[in-house]
Amino acid sequence: MPHLYDTNHHLPCDFAIILALPKSQQKSAKDSILMTTIVFSSLPLSPEFLSNISALEYKEMTPIQAQSLPVILEGKDLLAQAKTGSGKTAAFAIGLLHKLESANYQTQALVLCPTRELADQVSTEIRRHARAIPNTKLVTLCGGKSMLPQLASLEHAPHIVVGTPGRILKHLDKGSLKLDCLKTLVLDEADRMLDMGFSEEIMRVISNTPKKRQTLLFSATYPDQIKKISNKIQNNPVDVRVESVHDDKEIKQIFYEIDAGERTKAVIGLLQHYKPESSIIFCNTKIQCQELVNELWKAGFHVLSLHGDLEQRERDQVIVQFANKSSSILIATDVAARGLDIKDLQAVINFELSPDPEIHIHRIGRTGRAGNQGLALSLFTSSEKFRVEAIEEFKKSPVRIDKTTTLKTSNYQKIIPPMVTLGINGGRKDKVRAGDILGALTGTKEIQGTQIGKIDIFDKYAYVAVEHDIATQALELLSEGKIKGRKFKIRRLK
Repeated sequence: MPHLYDTNHHLPCDFAIILALPKSQQKSAKDSILMTTIVFSSLPLSPEFLSNISALEYKEMTPIQAQSLPVILEGKDLLAQAKTGSGKTAAFAIGLLHKLESANYQTQALVLCPTRELADQVSTEIRRHARAIPNTKLVTLCGGKSMLPQLASLEHAPHIVVGTPGRILKHLDKGSLKLDCLKTLVLDEADRMLDMGFSEEIMRVISNTPKKRQTLLFSATYPDQIKKISNKIQNNPVDVRVESVHDDKEIKQIFYEIDAGERTKAVIGLLQHYKPESSIIFCNTKIQCQELVNELWKAGFHVLSLHGDLEQRERDQVIVQFANKSSSILIATDVAARGLDIKDLQAVINFELSPDPEIHIHRIGRTGRAGNQGLALSLFTSSEKFRVEAIEEFKKSPVRIDKTTTLKTSNYQKIIPPMVTLGINGGRKDKVRAGDILGALTGTKEIQGTQIGKIDIFDKYAYVAVEHDIATQALELLSEGKIKGRKFKIRRLK
């Protein structure tokens, strides 16, 4: 079916027709269209915008992009549900940038996110698409950082603001942020913002925006609260839901029935049998997280934890180490892990099943991305069998259940993370760039560029991953030498 443009409606003809159908007929019609490939050139975007999308190697739209972008470009409100990694950020980034007036130096778009990590990722993605629009100013406003640099950035109004509800509200109360001219409001991962208790802050932020605006609400799960907040803040939104259940070809999912009190022993068995190079273990509470961290360290695993009690710098450090392969196991709660986007994640392990089947699907969706097969392993006791049955009902298919006696652990060899992270006591504020760190390490030619991994730079500190075998040598080079003509304190992270 061709995807020509309806110039009257600014929608691909197929989707314009679908939106005119009764709701009962829309889903089957959408499914029929989505069996074919839909390319970005079918959208009413400028040649410069399309050229940039091509340069970013976005060849065709994902299902959420194909269903939501025509709606967004039409200017309608949107209530969208899609699994993690679906491409939703690019969808609303393209949508809000399409209507942006770069010559108008007022805040025209606001994206609310539950965590600083997600806000940073969203900002990065929007900036990538904004390359096609000269002089676009974007500011990220999140807690855990000093207000002063943010106040300086807001002296001249940015076109786009991305941030967390609490910090956005602080700037609105101070008068440093004005949303009188807002055209587009995006609530990203709205379900997590509600879970984290941001409902009141969200409504207070929205009260500072014009009533005539486009509101895009994205959520991985669809609890009743989402519908309630949509009714309050949206105007006849188009409801788009992309299948949230993962294909078994993408993710190999196995459940293990265990006896009470054997969870930690079972987790160790799973790690020894499957030997994943990178895995996230989900716990339902932060107390479980810390207890499991202690037990796995005793068992000889390099493991880190992510939970709500960590200071922002500690969170940054943990995420950096896991993402750059300096640690092979991350233990986290659902809220703490929200917004994480770790490439090449080989396995997700559920230490305990979530009470909500949709949360379970969201957890395991972090593996099996970019064409790679993922692995999802879940533990449950006989008293928790009802949670397994709820997942089966949600999936509309039975799950595979094995016994831990099938695990082979006798030939296990300890997995040592391939990289080590070095912390540098200097960052953006010190004008330190990734090239400066790379040059300091490779200048003497004792270390090759291929032995250096990911470099992450924050305002006041930076991190560089180096191969395990040269970690001591790299530490000495940076400690004894200079970066950009200056000496910085260097340390090796455990």
